[in-house]
Amino acid sequence: MRIFKYGSGAGANFSALRSAGEKLSNGGTSSGMMDFLSVFDRSAGAIKSGGTTRRAAKMVVVDVDHPDIDISIGWKAKEEDKARALIAAGYSSDFNGEAYRTIGGQNANNSVRVDDAFMQAALDNGEYETRFRVGGGVAKRKKAKDTLRKIADAAWRCADPGIQYSTTINKWHTCRDTTEIRASNPCSEYMFIDDSACNLASVNLAHFDGPSGFDTAAFTHACRLTFIAQEILVDYASYPTREIAENSHNYRPLGLGYANLGAMLMRRGVAYDSDAGRGIAAGITSLMTAVAYEASADMAAFKGPFAQFANNRNSSIRVMEQHRAAHLRAAQTLGAVTLLGGGEVWDRVVVKARAHGLRNAQATLLAPTGTIGLLMDCDTTGVEPEFALTKEKKLAGGGKFIIINQSVEPALAKLGYSQAQRKVIADFMAQHYKVEGAPGLKDEHLSVFDCANRCGDGVRFIEPMGHVRMMEVVQPFLSGAISKTVNMPESATVEQIERIYIEGWQRGLKALAVYRENSKGCAVLASSKKDAAPAALAPVARRRLPKKRLGFTQEAKVGGQKLYVRTGQYEDGTLGEIFIDMHKEGATMRSMTNSFAIAVSLGLQHGVPLEEFVNAFAFSNFSPNGIVQGHPNIKHASSIIDYVVRLLGLEYLNRTDLVQVKPETGTTPDPKMQNSMVSVVADGKVCTECGNLATRKNGTCYICDNCGTQTGCA
Repeated sequence: MRIFKYGSGAGANFSALRSAGEKLSNGGTSSGMMDFLSVFDRSAGAIKSGGTTRRAAKMVVVDVDHPDIDISIGWKAKEEDKARALIAAGYSSDFNGEAYRTIGGQNANNSVRVDDAFMQAALDNGEYETRFRVGGGVAKRKKAKDTLRKIADAAWRCADPGIQYSTTINKWHTCRDTTEIRASNPCSEYMFIDDSACNLASVNLAHFDGPSGFDTAAFTHACRLTFIAQEILVDYASYPTREIAENSHNYRPLGLGYANLGAMLMRRGVAYDSDAGRGIAAGITSLMTAVAYEASADMAAFKGPFAQFANNRNSSIRVMEQHRAAHLRAAQTLGAVTLLGGGEVWDRVVVKARAHGLRNAQATLLAPTGTIGLLMDCDTTGVEPEFALTKEKKLAGGGKFIIINQSVEPALAKLGYSQAQRKVIADFMAQHYKVEGAPGLKDEHLSVFDCANRCGDGVRFIEPMGHVRMMEVVQPFLSGAISKTVNMPESATVEQIERIYIEGWQRGLKALAVYRENSKGCAVLASSKKDAAPAALAPVARRRLPKKRLGFTQEAKVGGQKLYVRTGQYEDGTLGEIFIDMHKEGATMRSMTNSFAIAVSLGLQHGVPLEEFVNAFAFSNFSPNGIVQGHPNIKHASSIIDYVVRLLGLEYLNRTDLVQVKPETGTTPDPKMQNSMVSVVADGKVCTECGNLATRKNGTCYICDNCGTQTGCA
């Protein structure tokens, strides 16, 4: 709960809990694991709505041999049926709405943990045993294929549960002599021992790819520098429990990764689902992890290896050798692997690890990079291909915005299309949300623009096995695993999902999750808007500001706090960005106002009307607030944010209703406003509801002439 409160994610394996009906030591029987999971789900839901930073993120892992496994598998699918019934009855389908808020199981990702023996039994139509948690006796013998089919059926119905392959996970475990890995973080990319934590960092691959190819030297430098910075942060981070703090210092696991792979391949004119695309991805991933582990070995040479390295020396070096062997195998099948020089780095890693050990038990993984991907201006997240050329994203706090892919134009240029041809194709895409059928686009180039889903009313998309094949080539070069979804069309069958799970195991993945289109009544991302013509959404695409732009700077004081508001404008004079400088205020307030300015700027550039921000944030009430000095029309603000949006509303929307002194009346307020200002100075009474100055005595109370609120009553 403490982890959720501060905006981080937690995963746990709940298989140690007794199953329903097992005897308790003091008499009676257990109500079962599912009762605990329901309580934890509700707790996460409460913190989700009351937390300080972001939604709670939780992973629930259950071993396939738990006696309650069938109930666990079907839990979210049954709850999804309830949600669909509520939606059909007229309740909102939004994931923050009444339908999903009133059902269970919605505050975690669920995964079933299987081993090689179970998967082989499923292929051979064999049996496996579920076992009681106390005593280990056999609870039931079951057909493995039937259980795997139940997992696939539940995923077909609601996208949960995913699957984790425990034998493969522990085969690549650098600290196997300590204990096995039993669970993961909420997105399945961080897998390590219990009570451990990992800080993640990702680099934007598109920044290292240019006209002359991939800049290996710059990428190597960035990975090494970022990894060293992550290592330093281990000793400066805060941890929620003593056990997590101790393990973080004793093992020092890190999670370096990347984002924007799909966009980088598209800009190169390379199809995601192609040997060339997979070769590039494998080469980059191998080099990244080799560079990270070489940095780890170098740091171990003068800082010493992680505290538990001596106890895990054999397993740590064995995994380094496995990475090197995987690179050699890939170099034989994917020629691009050898172009980045990762093989030579892996040779050095093995030698240095034997000589000095490793500073970090883990080094790399591929995170989802959803939020940071937006901040890094990525078109695609993590290792994913583009979801759709135009997509609608719902926000956790409500609302949504449209994202239009920025990689199509440079991809067309790379493929040899003229500026005039590119414009025709871009205009077609803005209108139809697809490139299929665009005038002048060659058929042999269509695969370059294939996405995880159909675009607009098109028919092309990356087939499910294309996702699995990409994961197959990058997984051997990661310490952890991959946060990735295998997207499947709505027409996919349960049998096809089962086949994907089998293929994932056979191809050496550590974990796998699928999403069948429209398998949930709500979706965070949508590839098209069904209730409106596509052209209505096109204007919401990001609009870049000119490199040199006009604007204004306004100096003022709010409640005695000096600040400067600066703006940047498009050529037509409309607002495109804002900056807020408060150089004498504390770091927290400066960071919050800067974050607010960045968020507003991104919103404006993606087409959110300025009026929406003004209406949403006007009258925000917090310190510093009070009398405004330095502006001829705004004389009072209930917060810094209130002042900023009043200023923007006046300058760009002519919202004179938000200022105390109308511009046309000069600097002299009307008598009622003037009297109110005197009252404020004398009595310090500002309307607690709207922040307006126009409060006046009304018996023992003060009444606001702006909104009618009465305050100060005895």
